[in-house]
Amino acid sequence: MEKRMIMKNDLIKVEEFLYEIPTSFRADMRVPAHVFLSEQMIDSVLGDRSIEQLINVTTLPGIKKAAFAMPDIHQGYGFPIGGLAATAIDQGGVISPGGIGYDINCGVRLLITNMLSAEIKPYLENLATAIFHNVPSGVGRGGKVDLTKGELEHILRQGAAYAVKMGFGDDSDLEYCEEHGCMTNADPTLISDHAKKRGLDQLGTLGSGNHFLEIQRVDELFDTKAAAVFGLELDRVVVMIHCGSRGLGHQTCTDYVRMMMGKMSGWGITLPDRELACAPFSSPAGQEYFNAMAAAANFGWANRHVITHNVREAFKTVVGSNVHISTMYDVSHNIGKLEKHEIDGVLMDLLVHRKGATRAFGPERRENPAKYNAIGQPVLIPGTMGTSSYVLAGSSKGMEKAFGTSCHGAGRSMSRIKAKGMVRGSELRDTLESEGIVIRCDSNAGLAEEAPIAYKDVDNVVNVVHGAGLAYKVARCRPLAVIKGG
Repeated sequence: MEKRMIMKNDLIKVEEFLYEIPTSFRADMRVPAHVFLSEQMIDSVLGDRSIEQLINVTTLPGIKKAAFAMPDIHQGYGFPIGGLAATAIDQGGVISPGGIGYDINCGVRLLITNMLSAEIKPYLENLATAIFHNVPSGVGRGGKVDLTKGELEHILRQGAAYAVKMGFGDDSDLEYCEEHGCMTNADPTLISDHAKKRGLDQLGTLGSGNHFLEIQRVDELFDTKAAAVFGLELDRVVVMIHCGSRGLGHQTCTDYVRMMMGKMSGWGITLPDRELACAPFSSPAGQEYFNAMAAAANFGWANRHVITHNVREAFKTVVGSNVHISTMYDVSHNIGKLEKHEIDGVLMDLLVHRKGATRAFGPERRENPAKYNAIGQPVLIPGTMGTSSYVLAGSSKGMEKAFGTSCHGAGRSMSRIKAKGMVRGSELRDTLESEGIVIRCDSNAGLAEEAPIAYKDVDNVVNVVHGAGLAYKVARCRPLAVIKGG
């Protein structure tokens, strides 16, 4: 299929913050492409291949309604990051590892403390140092938990619940994790030995890149009723954790992409980009990947569970035993889920791919924690170092528009290489510290790669999400301390 360049006028405005590329754009499109944007964002989005990738996603067998992109969209592998696609599992729908991502179950957890920012200020420097040592970060870094092969098997099958059995966290943490921290279809036997080896020493670690841990304060409330339900108030100290399944998840994605690339022709699947490698969901290969992905996702939840435990230990050591830290919510943004959604009045069983996109279910969904069900699921959208992070609530309108989905962050606007060429890490460190933000990162190059200039403006991105009705703003948080790997 011959591809043509995508121009600004190919994006047809459907309504405020929603643009469409119709199926008439290319003959192989099965559904339209929908992009949630402001008009000011269009030129920058057209600066990479992300919209072309989104159009390619519309060609997947069994795709329903549209291929969607959130306002943090940028170029990824196969799917754009910020991409969403739902396939009908009983109508030849496929599952694509590129639509879930290499870092399976990369996600965000928000912890709420019983401290206000003025109370934590005298401890902040020592606390950041303690967390930096308690929660290892960086490329390939192992953690303090050396799993046996048997323990790893249990983690892969039971997720965060087994971390609790090992003494990390408690049942109340599980209640406020998506899926309660475990996908029950997980099958550890479908994870390769190489992937398992990579995961043995990485439980309780952040990794590198855009993964981070921040001590933040709530600095603005937009919806006081929802904030009260979520346990948020002005100046409350919270902790945000952003990480995933580390090398185990990455290797699992690699293994199954390779397998599917070699088998697609046998399934009669032809796609415009081999990075969209996929398998019919109901096929043995599709089921194997889905169950392997679930096992890797369980590792991701357990990883954030152990990090939560280590954060609590650091607070106790530095601040004292009177500190209480609870899990507000834990959301995933690189995952595939079986969900029921209504399309044109018909309730359908769908495999929903969210790649750099966060589930944002509205009120009265059984998947929501009971405490939050009248408000909607908490949606956690981190910013970048020195910028805001947001807590939102899922909406009924978002369920109708985009299968209950929101963006997952600000979204990159330039590559890591380009960022390092434009920003000196040492200068960025000095700038952030001059603003009163404590930095713990052992690599100035790592800081430069994740400089705020390398990302879209998170305020603009969140305003699109809010304006489009995908989720509604509840609170904004500002960083007090940033802990990350190089």
